[in-house]
Amino acid sequence: MHFDAALQILLVHAQGEIGKVITGGAPEIPGATILEKMNYINTVDDSLRRFVTFEPRAHVAMSTNLLLPPTRPDADAAFIVLQPDRAHPMSGSNAICVVTALLESGRVAMQEPETLVRLDTAAGLILARARCQNGRCLSVSLDNVPAFAAQLSAPVVTPKWGTISADIAFGGVFYALVDVAQVGLSIGPEHARALAEAGIEIKALLRDQIRVAHPEIPSLNDIAYVMFRAVEPDGTIRTCTTLKPGRVDRSPCGTGSSANLAVLHARGVVKPGDRRVSKSTIGGTFVAEAIGETTVGPYKAVLPRITGQAWIYGSETLRISPDDPFPQGFALSDTWGPQVGELL
Repeated sequence: MHFDAALQILLVHAQGEIGKVITGGAPEIPGATILEKMNYINTVDDSLRRFVTFEPRAHVAMSTNLLLPPTRPDADAAFIVLQPDRAHPMSGSNAICVVTALLESGRVAMQEPETLVRLDTAAGLILARARCQNGRCLSVSLDNVPAFAAQLSAPVVTPKWGTISADIAFGGVFYALVDVAQVGLSIGPEHARALAEAGIEIKALLRDQIRVAHPEIPSLNDIAYVMFRAVEPDGTIRTCTTLKPGRVDRSPCGTGSSANLAVLHARGVVKPGDRRVSKSTIGGTFVAEAIGETTVGPYKAVLPRITGQAWIYGSETLRISPDDPFPQGFALSDTWGPQVGELL
C-alpha cells in the first residue's frame, strides 16, 4: 500500500478498552463493500493493520479502527476493526468509540439530546443512538446485528480441564462462551493473565473441534474469541473476553454481550424487553437489552441493543518514514504472550 505522509488518529477508550480511530491519511482499500474491504486486508495486504497494531507504534491491549466512507446509501460512516491477529467485522466497544469520535470531532453533525448514526460494517448495518449534551457524547446505544446461538453446551475436549462445555453464538462475530468455573478461575484483575492464556488455549482447540459459518455471510466462519462469564448474585453477567495473542478485553464487550444475550434467549431466559448488565474484568459496565426477535437462516435470533460510553483522551499523528526499519511492526513474548509467533 502507498501511504500519505502521516496517519491522523483520535485516541478513544470505552470503559478502559482502547479503540483508536484513524481519521485521515489511510490508503484506499479495494472493495465494493466493507466486507470486501475487510477481506482484502485479511487476505491480500495487511500492511496498514500491522503498521497500526504492532510495536513500536502500538501495544497489545488496544484496537485501531479504520474509519471509511460508507459503501451503502443508508449509512453515515463505515469502519473496520484492526487488531493484531486480523481485521474484524464488528466490535461493540469499538463501535462506541467510533460513534463518539465521529460526533465529538464534528465529522457527523451532533444533534442534542440524541443523534442517530448509521454505521456500515462487514457484519451489517449498525444503528447507533447517541445521547448528547454540551458537545459531549454521554452514551451510545448500538442496535446490533441479529444475534443467535449456533450451538448450546457444545463439548470441547481439553488436555488441561477435561471436557468442558461452551455455547457457540454470533453477536457480530462468533464467540465461544465458557462458564469461568470450568477452568478453575474467577473473573478479576488478579486472574487476567491466567484467563488470557486459558482463553487462547481453548480457542486453538476449537479450531479442530467446532465449525461455524454465518448462514447469510459465509465468509464469517471463524470463532473470533473465547469469552468467560459468571453470573453475580444480582444477575449481572461478569465477562472476560480473551483476544489473541493473549490478553483480555478491558471493556464488558458489546458483541460478546450480544452473543450471551442470544444464548439466554435461546434458553428461554430472556425475552424482548429484558435487560442484562455486563460487567468487565475491571468493573466497567454495558447494558445489553433484547429489543426484538427475528430469524437468521435456521436460527432463532434476538435483536440486541448495547449501551455504553467512550471518552476521547487525545490525538496522535503517526509519521510514515520510508527508511523506518519496522514498517511491519514487531511483537515480543514478554508482553504479547507465548503465542505471539502465530501473529508474525
